[in-house]
Amino acid sequence: MTHAKLTSLMARGTEFFGSQSAILCGAMSWVSERNLVAAISNAGGFGVIACGAMTPELLDAEIVATKALTDKPFGVNLITMHPLLFDLIEVCAKHDVSHVVLAGGLPPKGSIEAIKQKGAKLICFAPALALAKKLVRSGVDALVVEGMEAGGHIGPVATSVLAQEILPEMAEQVPVFVAGGIGRGEAIAAYLEMGAAGVQLGTRFACASESIAHPNFKKAFFRASARDAIASVQIDPRLPVIPVRALKNAGTEAFTAKQREVANLLDSGAVDMMEAQLQIEHYWAGALRKAVIDGDVEGGSLMAGQSVGMVTKEEPVADIIAQLMAQAAEALERRVA
Repeated sequence: MTHAKLTSLMARGTEFFGSQSAILCGAMSWVSERNLVAAISNAGGFGVIACGAMTPELLDAEIVATKALTDKPFGVNLITMHPLLFDLIEVCAKHDVSHVVLAGGLPPKGSIEAIKQKGAKLICFAPALALAKKLVRSGVDALVVEGMEAGGHIGPVATSVLAQEILPEMAEQVPVFVAGGIGRGEAIAAYLEMGAAGVQLGTRFACASESIAHPNFKKAFFRASARDAIASVQIDPRLPVIPVRALKNAGTEAFTAKQREVANLLDSGAVDMMEAQLQIEHYWAGALRKAVIDGDVEGGSLMAGQSVGMVTKEEPVADIIAQLMAQAAEALERRVA
């Protein structure tokens, strides 16, 4: 079977990343670290370090460690509300990181220029067409269109709807990568035909052999179905909390209590809105660490997308990417026939 049609449709994405396939790994805190990132890049995809709440020193060490495991391109995902964002950008520049992904809201003033100053490509998330246009006008080099089926922080609109809305308008201007709920190659083929330059997957890679996630974490994924991955509920409209999709457990209830606690602090004036939102982010980082690293699958956070039902066993990254590419190529062949 030839992959010629698939290679042609992915050409813009592979050229943008400098990779063999336009399959980008979503940045998953504690999971997307040196081992998984290097494995994905070595297997022809594009790995991305999840900086999350890391200090500049920790990110510096992680980039160095990743470079020791791969000579292929990889990126770094930075959170816009990180209090040391510009220091983290400096660390990326120091190591000539080729691609930086900004997540968690609009890029703060000066951040786009700081990232692009040393020639890095900047990728941002666009949860709506108006925002996609604004980001491209601001100088962003590529977009990720991520639907609510994704794991971790999510928006309110489904992937298929966002893709239909954004790809026809934006795909000719910049490379657009589609994410959220993708677990098989047939879906990849469909989005490529709609104009996407490639796709982003996270959940599908979380339980790869190279993932350092605890065996308990992986077993929870293997047992789960799509309907087990639920979105968190915002309990106080005064505290805008981005919903998070994760497998339902006791940790889900604990987050509700945490929101109440932070809302009370906000009411009393003990913290401002920025600090309140940072407390929520730090809560998630800690809850995720509990599950991923410590294996506490009841009290920790099991962030997963709705594609979790397609994660049934531990497999090497290279096998996962090969399967996805073969499925996508076969789907495209059937259309031609």
